[in-house]
Amino acid sequence: MSSEILIIIIGAILILIAVVDSIKINGSSLNLVDIRIKIPIGVLGVLLIFYGAYAYGGVNLPGQIERPVSGTKKQIEYPVKSVQVLYPVENDSVECRILTSGVYPESHDKDIWVLLKPEDNRYYPQSDHTNTSYKRNGEWQVITRFGGDKGERYEIIVYEADSTASQFFSATIQKWKEVLSYPGLEYDEIPKDAHEVDRLNVYLKENCRGVH
Repeated sequence: MSSEILIIIIGAILILIAVVDSIKINGSSLNLVDIRIKIPIGVLGVLLIFYGAYAYGGVNLPGQIERPVSGTKKQIEYPVKSVQVLYPVENDSVECRILTSGVYPESHDKDIWVLLKPEDNRYYPQSDHTNTSYKRNGEWQVITRFGGDKGERYEIIVYEADSTASQFFSATIQKWKEVLSYPGLEYDEIPKDAHEVDRLNVYLKENCRGVH
């Protein structure tokens, strides 16, 4: 159960306490709670419900319309023989949200995941509302979000994953969203069935802390 749902339930209980205590039975109410406490309890319950509903919607409903940034792309030789990154390019300066994109061979049947590795040396799987990178007609892409300081170096690491590894990444992101905490993964936590296929360094063009 998410923290937002718990807040809503607590709010409903407080309202229920205030309302039930005021209901008259045989001409008299229970009056178990002093009126000076009963009214604040009811108001607090309403506020908790509104806050919980707002927070729940912010976490679980589709986010704002993305306007990903793209720029100079890497030149690819065809036919494509491996999963590669087209954008961004090595040592590029990037904004807080970009569209990491690339190509894959025609016979490729694995999921593609982008993991960010900032200077804390932890790994952060990236996803949009499809979780895995979107693949079609030999091209893939995923919204990539950065959260560091201006000038900070990030490694963009691309993995191909089987269904088990892909499910692990999806479940990890969902768990982080539910608790609103994104601690990153240790290298040893990355599934063995996820295999690195490309890697490059980029640098933040601006301060991205607190942007997301």
